Amino acid sequence: MKQKKITMRMCVGCKELKPKKELLRVVALPTGIIELDRTGKKSGRGVYVCDNIECFEKAYESHGLERSLKRPVSKEVYDSLKEQIENG
Repeated sequence: MKQKKITMRMCVGCKELKPKKELLRVVALPTGIIELDRTGKKSGRGVYVCDNIECFEKAYESHGLERSLKRPVSKEVYDSLKEQIENG
């Protein structure tokens, strides 16, 4: 029986490769809106971050989201992402 390949993605906070299912996806939609993608299926440019506050803080301080999404990310977006990570 062939084993299914695990899709790996890099967290923009800790820079570690982890299984895609363990990470949160932040997506820049074609409309320009940036939001959390819990399904991992929305179309647009996606960037991944671990589901913990330490990695989120690292991504925030290093401007990892802006670099990966190739566009500015507003403070409101960061605040709502932080809130969603803290509240599960």
